[in-house]
Amino acid sequence: MSDLVSVGNADSPALRRERNLEEIRRRAEMSSTSPIVNPPAGEPFPQANAENGYYGIPLLKRPPWTWEIPLYFFVGGAAASAAVIGAVASYTGADRELVRHARWIAAAGSVISPALLIADLGRPERFLAMLRVFKPQSPMSVGVWTLLGFSSGAAATVFADFLIQRYGESLPVRVLENAGQAASLAFGLPFSNYTGVLIGATAVPVWNRSAGELPLHFAASGLGAAVGILELMGHRKNRALQSLGIGAAVFETWQGLRIECRSHEDLEPLKHGVRLFEKKERSDSLHRWASWSSIAGSLITRYAWMRAGRQSVQR
Repeated sequence: MSDLVSVGNADSPALRRERNLEEIRRRAEMSSTSPIVNPPAGEPFPQANAENGYYGIPLLKRPPWTWEIPLYFFVGGAAASAAVIGAVASYTGADRELVRHARWIAAAGSVISPALLIADLGRPERFLAMLRVFKPQSPMSVGVWTLLGFSSGAAATVFADFLIQRYGESLPVRVLENAGQAASLAFGLPFSNYTGVLIGATAVPVWNRSAGELPLHFAASGLGAAVGILELMGHRKNRALQSLGIGAAVFETWQGLRIECRSHEDLEPLKHGVRLFEKKERSDSLHRWASWSSIAGSLITRYAWMRAGRQSVQR
């Protein structure tokens, strides 16, 4: 009886599975494709490199974003900076026309920015799905909610301003204007630089290496673009606006010098390509060109960082 039991146990499913696993292990040890940490030189084991990774698959994926995202970065930065300028100008009693123009720039950007983001996502429901939860640890989630708050505030502000111009002041409209302006200021400040935080939180080497500088760089770039647009709308003689534009230009110049002076392999993609330098004069003609160059520089900055990120993952 005991012999029969032992034979039955020898043919049990559990023992058969164990024998199969042992056979698989034995074959894997004999196979030349089994993973070995330190393979012998000249043996046909897969070798990893920075460009192709293992089996022709790169270690890092190139950023999948298309042209809509750097344009979204530019529009959002300029619109958010314009909202901040408009709110501060309103609180300090500055030129009312400057306040109105800044609000309209912010409102236009609050419409264009979500449209560009949705265009990159492909379907509107993907954007709505991002609003289902709020994740403080996710720059993308925080950014989407910041965009929503900024867009709501900027739209409410310009709508209230339109009602005041058309029908005159009233308490409900004034409350809407003040609430919208406070919201556009509160959300405009982080929205002007959150895109720098967003790409700095990725594993792309050139972005990750500059994570601490990208938010300030994007904020200064957006401020320069907003000032340039306002100057083109007829506010070239506003001293405060000129000071903001000069301050943004000085900061960006200093940031560019820092990048050029730093020697690190991850930053090399930033140091190659076409670089333009413009000289600003006091004449109206050159002043307009300076405004255009600030706007163009802000836009090119976003595309340059995006291009550098794509090259960085291949190094």
